[in-house]
Amino acid sequence: MDGANPGAAQVITVVVADDQTTVRDGLTTVLTLLPDIEVVGEARDGAEAVELVRRHSPRVILMDLRMPGIDGVAATAAITAAHPETAVLVLTTYADDASIAGALRAGARGYLTKDAGRAEIAAAIRSVASGHTTLAADVGRRVVSALAAPAQPDIDLTDRELDVLRLMAQGRNNSEIAKELFIGVSTVKTHINSLFAKLGVRDRGQAIAYAHRTGLAG
Repeated sequence: MDGANPGAAQVITVVVADDQTTVRDGLTTVLTLLPDIEVVGEARDGAEAVELVRRHSPRVILMDLRMPGIDGVAATAAITAAHPETAVLVLTTYADDASIAGALRAGARGYLTKDAGRAEIAAAIRSVASGHTTLAADVGRRVVSALAAPAQPDIDLTDRELDVLRLMAQGRNNSEIAKELFIGVSTVKTHINSLFAKLGVRDRGQAIAYAHRTGLAG
């Protein structure tokens, strides 16, 4: 036998991306204790996450969603397009429909919330590294519920309301929507209020979830 370590090839390289230093340090400390996981980089924002993936080609990146500059969704889309061999595992405080849909549509292979324990995070890293999809229990229930909910094709939305809804689903804020459609911000707000009433939803997240569920997100 030669002196090679037969388990060395099984080590999962990981990049940790989070704008909070204490979170990055804590995750790195926890993961470093695991014999099959090696942290090869820490990113403070989405742009740095993309660069570290390009530089190190990790098998997994732990991705926060709300970060300055390039956010986690945009970084996820960039990474999955350029480096499909790297699995994105979202680890975030947010578990609303819009955040979940945005991350999964961008190509995330897993989605956990930050109340996940050490064992759950480690298991999720191993799972996505093996090509599986891993969702926190509550996130999974929300996804199943959204997929099971029937589409509502009989709702009569105007062309402009559909335009506003599609742009909302793309993550645009009211000012960006107004600029894109060459209308005033107050007009955008009027269209959004009309959308809420017609769709029977209470907030922006529910409207975006409806758009993804029914294929109106474009």
